[in-house]
Order: sequence, then C-alpha cells, then structure tokens
Amino acid sequence: MHPYLKNLIAEGEGQHLDFKFEISDSKKIARTLSAFANTGGGILLVGVKDNGRIAGVRSDEEYYMLEAAAGMHCKPEVDFTTRQWQADGRTVLEVKIEKSSSPPHFARSDDGKWLAYIRVRDENILANQVMIRVWKRRSRPGGTLVRYSDAEKILFDHLRQNETISMSTFQRIAKINNRKAGTILVNLIVLGLIEPAFKDKKIVYKMILK
Repeated sequence: MHPYLKNLIAEGEGQHLDFKFEISDSKKIARTLSAFANTGGGILLVGVKDNGRIAGVRSDEEYYMLEAAAGMHCKPEVDFTTRQWQADGRTVLEVKIEKSSSPPHFARSDDGKWLAYIRVRDENILANQVMIRVWKRRSRPGGTLVRYSDAEKILFDHLRQNETISMSTFQRIAKINNRKAGTILVNLIVLGLIEPAFKDKKIVYKMILK
C-alpha cells in the first residue's frame, strides 16, 4: 500500500475525511459532497470500510454514480477530482472535494427537496436557514450595518454567562420572532462577532473570543 493512502486511512474518518465501502445511492453521496464543499473541503475514500479495511471499488459504475451525485443531485454542481490507488490487490478511489468559493451547495433529498449540509467531525449535518443566509450574504458586495438594540444586548449578556445559545433560546429571552432573531445572528456572524457551533447535533451560536 502506498504510504500516502496508508497514512490517510490511519487518520480515520473526521472533519475532512470520509470512508465509503461502496457508492450505491447517488443522492446519499451528494450529501457528503455538499457538506465538504460547504465546509472546508475533504477527501472521500471509496472502497474502504468504516474500520479502515480495504474492500476495493467493485466497478466503474461507482464512478458514474459519483458523477451523477455531483452533477445531477447537487446544485450548483460540486467539482471533484479522483485518483486510483492499489492496495492489497484492490482499487481504492480517492475523491477530492475542494472548499467551495461560492456556497451553499444543495443536495437533492429522496422527496425532491434541495437541502444544504455542513461537515461536523465525521458527520454530515443539515444546515439551517441562518447558515444559508450567511453564505448568501457573504457572496454579495457591500458591508453589513448593525443597530445595537436591546436584542443584541440580551444576546451578548447571555453569551458572557453561557458558552452557547440556541435560536429558540434567543427568541424566547429577547422576545422576538424567528425572522428577526435570524437576521441578528446572520449579521453578527458576517461581522465576525459570533460563530456557529454544534451541540448534540444541533447548530448553536457562541461568541468569538479575541
């Protein structure tokens, strides 16, 4: 086995690395492509079991399903490059996805909905509307103007006493609706004052310490 592949497998699955025994569902693999592109990029090793054992790619059909996932089941299309490695007499397909310069990339669900994902450790987590609005805001020219109102003060007071806050908690303690809470969170994330975090597989928000 080539040392590069051996070292990759030894790292184990994580934020930027995922193992796939096989590709049998283009829509499912599209979620991983979306998550890597939207977060920080990553590598998908096809033909490797979760425990790191080499299973090998079964046929060229898996590559075509990967192409279908990136082109037909991701919007906009996710770019990737591939390389084949030989290990223990079997072929491992390395799929490299770069961090996108224009997120969000959406993946089509089984019921036809377009959903965006982010990569958190070794899982693909559904992105919420705040994250989607942040991506879209960052892609637009112009600055962000924030009025420091009672709601922002309540948010920062809470974060000085607690590590994180959820959207629902923010709405409740600030006595504001979902839309206003989301707009405040988006503005503060874009300004670099708070950032999303992940707790119990849910997106929460925390203050950026400088």
